[in-house]
Amino acid sequence: MRYQHPGAIECVIFDWAGTVVDFGSFAPTRIFVEAFAEFGVAVTLEEARGPMGMGKWDHIRALCKHPDIAARYAQKFGHVPTDDDVTEIYQRFLPLQIARVGDYSAMIPGALETIAFLRGRGVKIGSCSGYPRAVMERVVALSAQNGFTADCVVATDEVPRGRPWPSQSLANAVALGVGDVAACVKVDDTAPGILEGRRSGMWTVALLMSGNALGLSHEQYLALPETRKDSERARIRALFASTKPHYLVDTIADLPKVVEDIDRRLAAGEFPQTAPGRDL
Repeated sequence: MRYQHPGAIECVIFDWAGTVVDFGSFAPTRIFVEAFAEFGVAVTLEEARGPMGMGKWDHIRALCKHPDIAARYAQKFGHVPTDDDVTEIYQRFLPLQIARVGDYSAMIPGALETIAFLRGRGVKIGSCSGYPRAVMERVVALSAQNGFTADCVVATDEVPRGRPWPSQSLANAVALGVGDVAACVKVDDTAPGILEGRRSGMWTVALLMSGNALGLSHEQYLALPETRKDSERARIRALFASTKPHYLVDTIADLPKVVEDIDRRLAAGEFPQTAPGRDL
């Protein structure tokens, strides 16, 4: 038996909010604001976006470690938040998220066409999210109504450690029977999600304009002047720089050209672990 380098992509693993659904990634961020507000602690939308991509309990823990938020919490309750306090906020967050996630369930423009392109090439469709299974069941059901069903879904509470650790992407590869992680692509709009893909030994594609970093609706994004779009791309590229994505594109609609390029690189013998990033 000998090692055979993969010649083409076998599997693409997508994040959900800000990647395939919910342009601007509003569902999780607005609910964080609401959950903290129910405890009388103000959190801005910008603050809520900071740790995006992590599991939601870890996200709340990160918010509670933010000096300004911790100070507001201490002013209200007389102490900085403990892990028990984080769990209490999370337990309020979860039913709010389940109830409201449908408000932000629209497919991102170009997503269905990109999925059809991948399926036409025989590529398996994996997915993972910072959402727990209870929320993902609602997201998956709504997406099916809108025409998208992934071959595999791994929620953050179904693995020992969620993003930025590799467990969810690797669980997808195992469940889908992938022969080589070098034939997998992780697509995400957050730094933890790109780190997840990198740590899994996969190709990585960071989305600049549809997700958490830009934080605008599709209509707001389209209305931006081209000069503003260019400046936002430069700003968000800098945010992703330390995670070393192989590709950075605006939205999922740009993925087909990336897939074709990765297939060429695989055929030429390149590995994602050593391949440099590339602009298209």
